[in-house]
Amino acid sequence: MYENYSIGGTTKFHIGNVYMKMKFKRFISLFLFCSLGAISALAQVEQKPAANDAAEIAKKLANPIGAMISVPFQNNMDVGIGEFNGSRNTMNFQPIVPFELSEKFNLITRYILPVITQHDITNENTQQSGLADALVSAWISNAKVKNGLVWGLGGAFLIPTATNDMLGSKKFGAGPTAILLKQANGWTYGALVNQVWSVAGSEEGTNVNQIFTQPFVTYNWKSGTGLTVNTELTHYWESSETNAFINIMAGGILKFGKQLIQAQVGPRIQVAATEGNRADFGVRTALIFVFPK
Repeated sequence: MYENYSIGGTTKFHIGNVYMKMKFKRFISLFLFCSLGAISALAQVEQKPAANDAAEIAKKLANPIGAMISVPFQNNMDVGIGEFNGSRNTMNFQPIVPFELSEKFNLITRYILPVITQHDITNENTQQSGLADALVSAWISNAKVKNGLVWGLGGAFLIPTATNDMLGSKKFGAGPTAILLKQANGWTYGALVNQVWSVAGSEEGTNVNQIFTQPFVTYNWKSGTGLTVNTELTHYWESSETNAFINIMAGGILKFGKQLIQAQVGPRIQVAATEGNRADFGVRTALIFVFPK
């Protein structure tokens, strides 16, 4: 389970009328069916890790601050956005790198860099693409887990890496972040939260004052196959607006030679949106490259 962070983003599928929208939704259904079929077929063709290994790796991946290097590529495609029926594709590159501080504590770092393409969001027949602002988080976490309880406390830092003015804030930001979760009998459940305020940057930029909360629950079977449901909610204090998605993802552990990969796919359902930014439908896919110790 991984946090999605972006300020804008999309690949364009031009949907000009009801017929095309229905046709596109059929395409999405076929895409999901084929993706899940491909995951199942690859799992049978490629050599799998031992069941216990797969289960342990899936358990660690269900923990956003697990002490294991992983490199996720998470893609979010949203269509039917706003009055211009726009589309947005956000590819989040978000590696997690842990550091051992002592026998009792670890430092877990995560770097989220969104790559965005969007069409017909700001106006009709418009397009923006490029990098959005990066979010870097670091948590001090317990190295020894008792009763399945994991906690992390630290800071989140917004870095204005956007290459297009419409995709970023032009502001540096900072604030606290925390996570608390419990793992037992195949279940992982908990919540992640961060609050970011802008602290420096261009006067022309947009002030940042937002809180992100992400409750999540995952169940992993012994084979390493899992099902995750999470809610990603961002509230903007100055405008009193909220963006919120429910993500439902099915996935499994695959092995290509010596490389372990977790593949995930599922729908994104927008349940709250800032003015003019509600999406009709979304799909999330992810490939997570795993580097266990």
